[in-house]
Amino acid sequence: MFVYNITFKVDQQIFEEWLQWQLNEHIPEVMSTNLFSDFKFFQLLDQNDEDGPTYVIQYFTDNKINYDQYIKFHAPSLIEKSIKKWGNKFMAFKTIMKSVQ
Repeated sequence: MFVYNITFKVDQQIFEEWLQWQLNEHIPEVMSTNLFSDFKFFQLLDQNDEDGPTYVIQYFTDNKINYDQYIKFHAPSLIEKSIKKWGNKFMAFKTIMKSVQ
């Protein structure tokens, strides 16, 4: 199992609209690639939220090939759309993880 993990710090001024956009547009668009089998969406607690809340989205796939295809063929346009819509009102940190169990 591989997990594509994205941590977001979202500006206080946009986080409610950003959250709805993630749930109703962005995540469904990522899932429509059929490269991930599931996802989980979290809000981090015990964080300094003065600058806005922190969220984590995890996308799950059984093989790294699916992740590689997503990064090569889908991620660039989706990242561009995100930046076009939200500008510098959010930051994202991305990692890929492999289950060791």
